[in-house]
Amino acid sequence: MTAYGDREAEQRSEFIDTAVKAVVKIEEKWKSLCAIDSSSAWTESYFQETNDDSTDGLTGSPIKGVPQYAPFPFFDVTETKQSSIIQKYAGESIISLEAQQNATVPMLQRKIYRLGRKIVYQVDVAIETAAATITTGYGNTVPITAGNEWDSATIANRDPIKDILDAIQTLRVDGIDALTGNGYLVVNGTDYTNIISNTKVLNHPTYESGVMQNGRVGKLLGLTIMVSEATTADTAFVLVARQGMVWKNAEALKVVTITDPGKQTTIRAWERGVFQSQAPNEICKITNTRKHNDTRRRLAMGKIIMKLVSFRYPETLEYVASLEKPKEVKNLKR
Repeated sequence: MTAYGDREAEQRSEFIDTAVKAVVKIEEKWKSLCAIDSSSAWTESYFQETNDDSTDGLTGSPIKGVPQYAPFPFFDVTETKQSSIIQKYAGESIISLEAQQNATVPMLQRKIYRLGRKIVYQVDVAIETAAATITTGYGNTVPITAGNEWDSATIANRDPIKDILDAIQTLRVDGIDALTGNGYLVVNGTDYTNIISNTKVLNHPTYESGVMQNGRVGKLLGLTIMVSEATTADTAFVLVARQGMVWKNAEALKVVTITDPGKQTTIRAWERGVFQSQAPNEICKITNTRKHNDTRRRLAMGKIIMKLVSFRYPETLEYVASLEKPKEVKNLKR
């Protein structure tokens, strides 16, 4: 290959590397809520806070009103040791020479975009899954009473404003102020639709609509609204970002291109890290945001049970199938 050809290949590689990383930065949502900390270990141990600021000294002595010359009351941050294993998030995509040079649709750009988006989505899903689990994520919760969901059949019962305020207050009780600029309301697309179509929200003086970046779509009650499809259905979160939520970064996103001359180019990308919730009380999970169709839920549970049974006892599934077959009815002579 000529010097010009070598330089052209280097420029293409640099372009692809920069483009994939740019897509990731634009698309990441849950990860953007985390403080980034480096890691050089395979297993990460950390300490999770388990008490709040309203608790007095462990000796039982009040902090207020300490007499002259008296010993200071002792207090400490109560912590529980947790461990997590670094995970790799990776993928690759192949584009042929013909598609790269002659396709009407800009295939290379589409491959770059889809690869970057897939990796960051899986990272966001992992963070949300951990945050939505009480042992690895949230420390506070606000359940919405049945019949008062954000899509309740009774329109008058829909009151996301009160539910979000309850979540803010739940954090405040633990000495956590979600209204200092780092507070977020994180929802998925369906719940966001239910929120902004509610007249109580649209007419509220704190509601501000605006397209920003990384899923941020406006403000409400002093919180930034973030929409992420990685957020589990039927839940929402009020949280404080970039404090107790930490992404342990073992290896930042890397992108390489592998060229097979005259045939194809492989774009490979990966990163390694793990989520840690070091201060669970900074995350409040709102549950039961949607009404439930009991019949549909029973059918779904039935299908799940049948899958489990058929995996363990396949003969059971054959028996159930035989019951569904119409039986042959013979003509009976009188």
